[in-house]
Amino acid sequence: MFQIRIHGRGGQGVVTAAEMLSVAAFLEDRHAQAFPSFGSERTGAPVVAYCRLDDREIRLREPILEPDALIIQDPTLLHQVDVFSGLKADGLVLINTSRSLETLGLAEFAQSHPGVRLVMVPGSELALKHVGRPLPNAALLGGFAALSGQISIESVEKAVREKFPAKIAEGNVLAARAAHDHVRSAVGKAAHAQAD
Repeated sequence: MFQIRIHGRGGQGVVTAAEMLSVAAFLEDRHAQAFPSFGSERTGAPVVAYCRLDDREIRLREPILEPDALIIQDPTLLHQVDVFSGLKADGLVLINTSRSLETLGLAEFAQSHPGVRLVMVPGSELALKHVGRPLPNAALLGGFAALSGQISIESVEKAVREKFPAKIAEGNVLAARAAHDHVRSAVGKAAHAQAD
């Protein structure tokens, strides 16, 4: 089972991201589960959503305490909430930002967790460019597909088209594809640098 925790704020489409991720998995004939965890539903409040992917039926129902992957939709949460809590030693982290690890204050975390793969993608900027609003959820799912290999970008695109009306969906598909390409490039450069 592959477990994903998505951190963001109310109004950023965190719950929608988990739902679209589970739909993408269903489209690949996999089992999936998505559910939110939040207190008050006010805009701007921290929100967490969970998604599990597996090839077998998923019986667990509790929150994900030891995620294989984190998707951080709002980087302002990095130092306000313990987003890295329980992350597996070889976990994946996708952060919605164009800033570097150093400017995010994560250089020390990266050094002390060498097995964790941290990748940044400008999801909000890509969404603003392609959708006209800085809602990064679809873009981040494209980036997640590239980083994890758990789902294909084609399934993400289908899930986005199922969720949104045609015009909005197409913009989100473009943002997801751009984020996918960005992350593939970043991962390729990191692998090349390690080989050197």
